[in-house]
Amino acid sequence: MKVLVVGAGGREHALCWALHRDLPSANLYCAPGNPGTAELAENLPIGSDKIDQIVGAAEEFAVDLVVVGPEAPLARGLADKLCAANRPVFGPSAAAARIESSKAFAKEVMLAAGVPTAPSRTFTELAPALAYVDRHEAPLVVKASGLAAGKGAIICATREEARRALTQMMRDGIFGEAGKTAVVEGFLEGEEVSVLAVTNGRDLVILPPAQDHKRLQDRDQGPNTGGMGAYSPVSFATHEFLERVERRILIPTLAELERRAAPFTGVLYAGLMVDERGNPSVIEFNCRFGDPEAQVILPLVTSGFFDLLNSVATRTALARIEIAPAAAVTTVLAAAGYPGTPRRGDPIAMRSDLPPGTLIFQAGTQRDDAGTLRTNGGRVMAVTGVAPTFSAAQALSRAGAESIVFAGKQFRRDIGWREARRQRV
Repeated sequence: MKVLVVGAGGREHALCWALHRDLPSANLYCAPGNPGTAELAENLPIGSDKIDQIVGAAEEFAVDLVVVGPEAPLARGLADKLCAANRPVFGPSAAAARIESSKAFAKEVMLAAGVPTAPSRTFTELAPALAYVDRHEAPLVVKASGLAAGKGAIICATREEARRALTQMMRDGIFGEAGKTAVVEGFLEGEEVSVLAVTNGRDLVILPPAQDHKRLQDRDQGPNTGGMGAYSPVSFATHEFLERVERRILIPTLAELERRAAPFTGVLYAGLMVDERGNPSVIEFNCRFGDPEAQVILPLVTSGFFDLLNSVATRTALARIEIAPAAAVTTVLAAAGYPGTPRRGDPIAMRSDLPPGTLIFQAGTQRDDAGTLRTNGGRVMAVTGVAPTFSAAQALSRAGAESIVFAGKQFRRDIGWREARRQRV
């Protein structure tokens, strides 16, 4: 069996780890990968944006399954080209990936499907967008419709903040083409949870729910980031809650995408806000595994992961997975300067004797010519603790994060603080 994972981050390291665990004798490739994936797979010097080269590599190596990590190549049609080359691929077509690559399209789908979400309007010109803001009470959320590397949603406490965000997006171009179309929506109150469903377009398998932590500093202070950690499962996301999400959100969305001739196959990620009565509304959809959600969810899937992805790619009945009766907590280590301009090149020191249940997934790392591991991006690595209880998993993750040393290291010591508070009540 030959499997190619596309991408270079912590999510892709986690994917390689999970696939290697299921298929220890398989030939794994990662394009372009990182020093962590190199311990499990053969890294190919092909950027994830090099669509034709990735297809060529899949054909050259006679790959049996391609698993696409990032959203950008999916939005550019990588899955379509792999299908045209008769290479099984886990990931949606470009048409279906619009559920993430176009916030405006996602809102249209949700409205047509009757999926609960915040009221919104989409704008392609600045003046009407500003006029809309002036007629609506704050807080508001201003979103770049296109892909903005997880940084295109701005929570605005006042109308003036919303006006400034729209001007920066639509006139000044801070997000490039992604912000030329903007979505302005009402602010949803509650607690967030991420629900990821592996699907063939109609049937689905829901993975353990997770909660991401976007703010840089403890207690959700500081600027938004791509994600500073996550935990899974989430106690309020019960079996009954997930059934409601499946019935009211996932199934109607999949049906509407199929109605629009854009059937979705892969992993549909629903970012939800849950109000005080337990009712979920969609904040956003993603068309791929989350990062750092993959690093916290995949260690809980004890078997069947490859079979599930392969069943989607080969259009066969969905395989079943086994989930550990355990908890996982992931702490992200970020470089100095993140999320603004992260510093690169700082040497990293890591222990080799971390306790059982501790996993390290590399992301923004590189090895120099002398073999020294150094920082090479904003989010450098993620430390996941897996244990029978949440508190034990949290302690493992935090201890692992503290044991890794590099200059300017930033990390949160309170990942899962809401869960810890719930468990103390």
